[in-house]
Amino acid sequence: MGGVILPFFMEETFIKGKVKTLFKLDEPDKVLIQYEDRVTAGNGKKELWVDNKGAVCCEISKILFEKITEKGIPNHYLSMPTHKAMCCKEVKIIPIEVVVRNIAAGSIVRQTTIEEGTEFDWPLVEFYLKDDAKDDPLLTTDRIIKMGHNMEDVGEMEIMAREVNTLLQDVFEGIGLTLVDFKLEFGYDSGQNLLLADELSPDGMRLWKEGQSFDKDLFRKEKGDIVVAYKYILNELETLDE
Repeated sequence: MGGVILPFFMEETFIKGKVKTLFKLDEPDKVLIQYEDRVTAGNGKKELWVDNKGAVCCEISKILFEKITEKGIPNHYLSMPTHKAMCCKEVKIIPIEVVVRNIAAGSIVRQTTIEEGTEFDWPLVEFYLKDDAKDDPLLTTDRIIKMGHNMEDVGEMEIMAREVNTLLQDVFEGIGLTLVDFKLEFGYDSGQNLLLADELSPDGMRLWKEGQSFDKDLFRKEKGDIVVAYKYILNELETLDE
């Protein structure tokens, strides 16, 4: 457990993901999400353990979830009881990843004729199947319907994603960073309410400043130290409200 004291968790009940571990709490409908010092790329094909990475990502997620809560966007965040773990509402994750793109980068450049760095007049919202074994394929509306998902909720996911995009763009612009794109996940709580879930950190975003990456592309492309970049972002975010 890396010396972290986790309050009230049931040790036998947990789910271990690529970069986070989820513990079931004694309190009903609550979980503890611990951020690990692991970074991955290519759906886990490339990985590295990096000191302090989990704590920094957790702190960034906390700040951003608190700002989203202030805006009234429903989400799973409750509190941060330790330096690398968040207490959250338990949700059943919808196996659809929502990607918002303000500028062309990554897979959209590899898979289309759109050039990297192209700015979109209107943010693109894309849906991907959350399945590492299938390499998270792009989903069409018809595919989502055939998979049996509630299209009203899928539409609400897009609305919420655009709201989050507007907020995050403003936040990062305030610290001199450009939000290129990011990934979101959603889930249902015990009352079947749709909530923004998972995390909000540079692990799931692209952030640029003067042509330099301040995100996981530093690891993907072996261009720099992600913890140094992530700590810079955290330090800048912490000064916003001072």
